[in-house]
Amino acid sequence: MKLHLSAPSETLIKSTVKITGSKSESNRLLLLQALFPSIKIDNLSNSDDAEVMQKGLQISNGVVDIHHAGTAMRFLTAYFASQENKEVTLTGSKRMTERPIKVLVEALRSLGAEISYLKDEGYPPIAIKGKKLTQHKVSLPADISSQYISALLLIAPSLENGIELELVGKITSVPYIKMTLGLLSQIGVASSFQGNTIKVSPKKTVEPNIQVVESDWSSASYFYSIAALCDIGTEISLSAYNKNSLQGDSVLKEIYKDFGVETSFKGHEVLLKKIAAPNNATFNLDLANAPDIAQTIAVTCLGLGVGCHMTGLHTLKIKETDRLEALKTELTKLGASISVTDKTLTLEPSKEIKKEIAIDTYNDHRMAMAFAPLALKTTLFVNDAEVVSKSYPDFWEDMKKLKFKVQTV
Repeated sequence: MKLHLSAPSETLIKSTVKITGSKSESNRLLLLQALFPSIKIDNLSNSDDAEVMQKGLQISNGVVDIHHAGTAMRFLTAYFASQENKEVTLTGSKRMTERPIKVLVEALRSLGAEISYLKDEGYPPIAIKGKKLTQHKVSLPADISSQYISALLLIAPSLENGIELELVGKITSVPYIKMTLGLLSQIGVASSFQGNTIKVSPKKTVEPNIQVVESDWSSASYFYSIAALCDIGTEISLSAYNKNSLQGDSVLKEIYKDFGVETSFKGHEVLLKKIAAPNNATFNLDLANAPDIAQTIAVTCLGLGVGCHMTGLHTLKIKETDRLEALKTELTKLGASISVTDKTLTLEPSKEIKKEIAIDTYNDHRMAMAFAPLALKTTLFVNDAEVVSKSYPDFWEDMKKLKFKVQTV
């Protein structure tokens, strides 16, 4: 599906949007629910990734195809490795077979897991024969994707001796680790995170409880971008959010202050209000703890005509696509001056944005959604726009609610 996007006739927006539950929280809670069926989940994400996770958890033997869902690949690897009498082949899309899994596999093997590679060493597809894991001490490099770390922490309470995890080096993506530990705490699992060591205690049963999934802050980022690119006085209300969120991407409310967007809370609604122009010509940001919002911020900066230098982006190279190279290619098409390394992005301030450019999405939901707000500043096409279903199936309908012109071509 190819879409043509253009701005609302009025760029002083007043609107309300209800956003689906967080994909990150949903997938963590789904795994915990599989281990402890007394858990009930409310406001579950309607994303492809959550659906794939649900389906995968229902399989005991045979092939589990998680398509593009990286979170599901990491979490289900740990889950099936720890489940006696379950024997599966875990596979996914062509891109998924290019995304590394070796660090997690080696960690699980050190706990006693039986996992083998079916094609290339270190990459899916993998064959897993579930076993009772009795070892409890394990180490991982600290600068890897937090999904590897969370995968181990989530299965920890179901293991006979829990887990003592040592992180070697400088830790990145701390908020995602704390999200996992926060959810474990909510279901009554004891843990500690001191220095570079995380301990999670075993737990045989969990009292019946209902876990309410907070809406996704990554999805909120696109509305922050819209607010920043709109006229002063624009107001967008989003629900349902917590002021003290477990999600690392909630740092948006601090970052977008500098783009002139004020955030306030009323109950579980968050109100974004455009109150000023950007306060700098160039912004320096370390996104090691929130790399998923880098694409949104880069596009916001282009739309505002300001520059940015972002660091801490090393995990973006192994996402649905190499997000740094994809950003460089697509922003350049729009007339931007941009350079990237394996962990940084630098965008120069620019005065003009080319019109009627077709943005390629690279099977990456965030590429489609990050570029959409730019319709406030230029007209553009989005190729393979249906990719948004991975995390936010209602995105284009919600854009229409804000009066954007969204046409299939």
